[in-house]
Amino acid sequence: MASPRTPRTGGLSNSSYDLSFKILLIGDSGVGKSSLLVSFISNVVEELCPTIGIDFKIKTFTVGGKKLKLTIWDTAGQERFRTLTSSYYRGAQGIILVYDVTKRETFTNLYDVWAKEVELYSTNKNCVKILVGNKVDIESERAVSREEGLTLAKELGSLFVECSAITRENVEQCFEELALKIMEVPSLLQEGSGIGKRNVLKRKQLSHKRPFGCCSTA
Repeated sequence: MASPRTPRTGGLSNSSYDLSFKILLIGDSGVGKSSLLVSFISNVVEELCPTIGIDFKIKTFTVGGKKLKLTIWDTAGQERFRTLTSSYYRGAQGIILVYDVTKRETFTNLYDVWAKEVELYSTNKNCVKILVGNKVDIESERAVSREEGLTLAKELGSLFVECSAITRENVEQCFEELALKIMEVPSLLQEGSGIGKRNVLKRKQLSHKRPFGCCSTA
């Protein structure tokens, strides 16, 4: 099995963001986690195959007067990848729990499986959670009401939003509300600021160590 990939900044300059946060997407396979992420990152709607293991994408955007860099980890929902993804809870400031509003089992699994994993694996007890009901564009097949989603969100102490990765309804709102809430938590805000500073320092140290005329092979 290949070793986990390390996120790259994608050419971001040292001063291109104020805060850096790690976000984790979790939920059953097929609920639309990858589509939700791609819709947010690129404004493109795609039908995607299930994630194998774990993937990540980086997005910079401005919210609350701050330019943020979000490193968003997209986890596989299949049981056989569960041990691989558990380590990625470490250090996450935000967790997005996604279910499909047309499939009740994906909703009940948030409480029976995924919320328990957050409690078990998350190293950041102040991390902000948001419950996301995806696929509201298929209203005729809805199996989970908005009221049920709100009730579970309150029980889990999380934010709540319904959205559609296909129509992009509330997709940006999902990530923006999560980011704004993270910035309201002093310990998470300090972590985000510290991560940004450490990344800048690390890049500066690497640039000083790089031999003259040497090309990067990363």
